[in-house]
Amino acid sequence: MSESLVAVVDDDALVRDAAASLIRSFGYRTAIYPSADAFLEAGDDAADCVLTDLQMPGRSGLELRQQLRERGSTVPVILMTAYPTPDLRARAAALDLVALLDKPVDPDLLSGALARAMG
Repeated sequence: MSESLVAVVDDDALVRDAAASLIRSFGYRTAIYPSADAFLEAGDDAADCVLTDLQMPGRSGLELRQQLRERGSTVPVILMTAYPTPDLRARAAALDLVALLDKPVDPDLLSGALARAMG
């Protein structure tokens, strides 16, 4: 198993648990957080990569990425959404995300994004 830790940030417990299980099947360790604020409180050094949902109560996934940038964090971020739009893709590109994945997440695309994130 890899020593790399992926933080899964999603307000939906079923999605969070399913994503964490899939990521563990790829050989990574996982930590789960029910919100962007919960992850930020843990400290951005708590993970080697972040997989986050776009739409959550409180901070969105894009706001989480922006907050990490403002803190000077270089942790790679993968965003997932059930509502991809051209505008969202443009905003996501400006935030230097590893990937913007459509929900339901394709396991092969997630695996590739994690491999890119971990360098």
